[in-house]
Amino acid sequence: MIYLDHAAATPVNEKVLKAMEPYFAVDFFNPSAAYLPAKKVASDYEAAKAVIAHAIGAKASDLVITAGATEANNLAFTCLSTEAQGLAEPIFSDARLEFSSTSYTGQPAEPSLRDEPVENKSSAGRRLDTESKLSVSSSPTAVGSVRNIRVENSNHVMHPKKQVSATRASVLYLETEHDSIRRVAERYGGQSVRVLSNGLIDLKDLRSKISDETELISVALVNNELGTIQPMAEIASIIREIKIDRMKRGIKKQLLLHSDASQALNLLDINVARLGVDLLTLNSAKIYGPKGVGALYVSHDARLKPLTMGGGQENGLRSGTENVSGVIGFAKAVELAKEHLNGNRKKYASWRKILLEELQGYELINKKHSLDNFAVICYNNIDAERLVFLLEEKEVYVATGAACAASKGVRSHVLKAIGLSDSQIAGSLRITLGETNDEAQIHEAAKIINDVVQAEKQRTATT
Repeated sequence: MIYLDHAAATPVNEKVLKAMEPYFAVDFFNPSAAYLPAKKVASDYEAAKAVIAHAIGAKASDLVITAGATEANNLAFTCLSTEAQGLAEPIFSDARLEFSSTSYTGQPAEPSLRDEPVENKSSAGRRLDTESKLSVSSSPTAVGSVRNIRVENSNHVMHPKKQVSATRASVLYLETEHDSIRRVAERYGGQSVRVLSNGLIDLKDLRSKISDETELISVALVNNELGTIQPMAEIASIIREIKIDRMKRGIKKQLLLHSDASQALNLLDINVARLGVDLLTLNSAKIYGPKGVGALYVSHDARLKPLTMGGGQENGLRSGTENVSGVIGFAKAVELAKEHLNGNRKKYASWRKILLEELQGYELINKKHSLDNFAVICYNNIDAERLVFLLEEKEVYVATGAACAASKGVRSHVLKAIGLSDSQIAGSLRITLGETNDEAQIHEAAKIINDVVQAEKQRTATT
């Protein structure tokens, strides 16, 4: 097997698994319990959080542990003000709907937190917005031109959602973001920021779209389909300028910068101060740690609201018994990533060079500004999805883009955003190198890919 899809998932490193093992059946205690063995587990958990935090120049108390990057990204958006959150479209389930106007497929209104927030102080000194009572919102929340939506078997009626002007959007997000950002941002009437043909953010477009109403800007440090590394320090500098101008004009509205660094921790030296971010998402599954574990760095300027209520773990922002084994594994994976950072960069850059030299008849899409282990290539007039299946038969595993989009048969919005034609998008493969590979595999993979592509060209030429 030659696995070339490390951007989608990585195997758990043997050292990571070994570090986790005691916490499954020996040190299994609930960290919140009062007896000594449980206190030791709690101490180990906090020490592991400190390792993760230190890797990005932060403190353990600045981190909220989550069940992965998607949850961390969703949690980041709770920093929005009550006014901005009031603009959110409803989340529906499978409830049957009645429509008095245009058709719409959706889900039932989400519960919302009501009454005035109570200000609490976390151990990190951050302000935590909690609410005194949970009830179902009856505020205007409908979508588009739907005049009146009724959820069957419910008295709850949702009225038309207030339209948000593009010039006063509270959320800005890069148009190439992962769906866990795009879909949440769109709920709040978010506006996308353009990228250039090389995948980098259009800083002029960003600056032009930041208004006095903007509260949150989300830009992934590394794109999950192209591997493009965004200039976060430049983005942060623009935001600082605008915050200073707001202060001079007496505008007190927050302006925060969030970045999803899921793909970055394994190959970039990350420091939250240098990046200038207020919120940063991390993901264990992309760095040879366990799946289902992530973290959100939260600066002292960001006020979040919990997505789940309960025992008040993670400074009240993420209730639920701590995933001790997962966090121990995450910390070990982070430790190994930092230890081998420079060596991995050189190794992957060398392998990528070999691969691109030996492959034939392709167009390289991500020529510059990307991680060393990413190669996005295009075969014009060839169906990349068919190539994926043909290569699978040869036990070579590649992708056409993000795994979650590819599984739904959806064309890549990322490749469309950088200006690729439908034909180019249809013929594009994402190859991401990793620790399961060696140099011999790179040579072999190049040969197999060339053979499969050539055979497919011959097949299509005769049909």
